Amino acid sequence: MPFYVAPEQQMKDKADYARKGIARGRSAVVLQYEGGILLVADNVSRTLHKISELYDRIAFAAVGRYPEFENLRLMGVRFADVRGYQYDRRDVSGRQLANIYAQTLGTVFSESLKPWEVELVVAEVGDTPDEDEIYRITFDGSIVDEQGFVAVGGSSEHVSGVLKDRFAADAPLSAALNAATHALAHENGEARELEAANLEVAVLERAREHRKFRRVHGRRLARLLEEGKATGSPVSSGGGTGTTDEADE
Repeated sequence: MPFYVAPEQQMKDKADYARKGIARGRSAVVLQYEGGILLVADNVSRTLHKISELYDRIAFAAVGRYPEFENLRLMGVRFADVRGYQYDRRDVSGRQLANIYAQTLGTVFSESLKPWEVELVVAEVGDTPDEDEIYRITFDGSIVDEQGFVAVGGSSEHVSGVLKDRFAADAPLSAALNAATHALAHENGEARELEAANLEVAVLERAREHRKFRRVHGRRLARLLEEGKATGSPVSSGGGTGTTDEADE
C-alpha cells in the first residue's frame, strides 16, 4: 500500500534536492559595466559552456547540471530564431525568454518526480544602461528582475554580498571583471586565486553592431585580469579600459 506524502512535504523535498544539486557546482555572476553587461562563470571546461549567446542582444548564464541547462539553452535559441524569422529581430526580448524558462521550470518542478537542478540568468543589453535587463530564474520557476548585478549558484548569497561592496554600474571592463572574480574567489567564504584558465567570460557590448555577444579569452582576458589586479581597489575607483579586440570571438 503506497504511503501518503503531503504536497507541502513533496515541494520541500524537491526544493532541497535541487538546492543540493546546484550547490555542488561553482557560481556565476552577471553585472553591468560602462559598456554593457559582463558575464563571468567559474568554469575550467573549455567546451562545456555555462555562458552562451541566445540572440542578437541576449545572453544566457547557468549553473547546475549541464545536460539540463543545455536543453534549456537550445530551447531558447530555437524560440528566438523562429520568432525573429516570423516577426522581426527586435521582437525577440529577454523578458520573453525568461518567462518561457520560468514556465518550463515551474512545470517540471510541480509535475515531475525530479526537479531540474539548474539556475539561470537571461540578460539583454539595451541602447542605454537604463534599458538593460537581467532576469534570474530559479529551479522552481520563480523569476526575479534584478538590478545592476546578480549571482547564481549554491553560494549566490555570499557571492552577491561580496560583489555588492565592489559593484559600480559605470565601471570600466577591467574593474568590473576584477569585482566579479573577487566575489567568485570568495565563494563559500574561502579565498582562492582565480586565473584565466578557471574563468569563462563574455560581454554584451552596447556599442557593437548587430550581434552584441562576444567571448573574452586568451591574451585579452589575461590582460584585463592584470589591469583589474593593478587597481587593487573597489570597482568604483576605476581601472583599465579594456578596449583592445585581441583574442575575441
